[in-house]
Amino acid sequence: MKNKDIKNTIRESLGLDEKEELNEALVVQPKPFSIPTEALSGANIQNHYSLYEQYVKDFNKISANLDGANRTDASSNHSAFRSLKIDEVYNLNSAYLHELYFANIGDLQSEITMDTLSFMRLERDFGSFDAWQMDFLACAQASRCGWVVTGFNVFTHTYMNYVIDLHSLNVPIGVIPVIVMDVWQHAYYSDYLKDVKEYTVNMMKEMNWNVIEQRFQRTDKIAQVVRS
Repeated sequence: MKNKDIKNTIRESLGLDEKEELNEALVVQPKPFSIPTEALSGANIQNHYSLYEQYVKDFNKISANLDGANRTDASSNHSAFRSLKIDEVYNLNSAYLHELYFANIGDLQSEITMDTLSFMRLERDFGSFDAWQMDFLACAQASRCGWVVTGFNVFTHTYMNYVIDLHSLNVPIGVIPVIVMDVWQHAYYSDYLKDVKEYTVNMMKEMNWNVIEQRFQRTDKIAQVVRS
């Protein structure tokens, strides 16, 4: 579906006249993903993808509503504008994190070699690749329903692991994500009950290091710029 068609659909759902423009609205389209995994059931994956689609849909509605939001009445105590801006970040983060997560899992031939940039950067900044894995797993167990992200910090100039609760709590500033793991309960409960550790270990065994390597290569170019 083209952006114009999506905007028309959103306009109709909001009851807006054709003359009422959606000038500011950002329109996001859900991306297709193929996840050939042995670590998750097909029903789990399908349900998870449906949740992702809903986040995208909600973000588009929020973006459209922001076009007509009253900015003169904005208030830190309570205002429609404040609520929309908070929900905007929540749903946009969710859509983006899900896309990163879906793309970097599901490799049944998962393998990382010592000569890859991914391995060398993780070893450099964590002391060893095993140390990164242990820290990543600890972050998964520490998250209160959220995400684990390995990302490049433009201020420390290092790759670090981060714990994000929900989609928008404890989100670090100046970080470019390269590895993302969903540790919301909906990601694993139907297959692992409350055992987030077993889920994370199994998912790490199927990480798509080809995708992750491309992210490291792009991020390393950015790192060279911010260091100069």
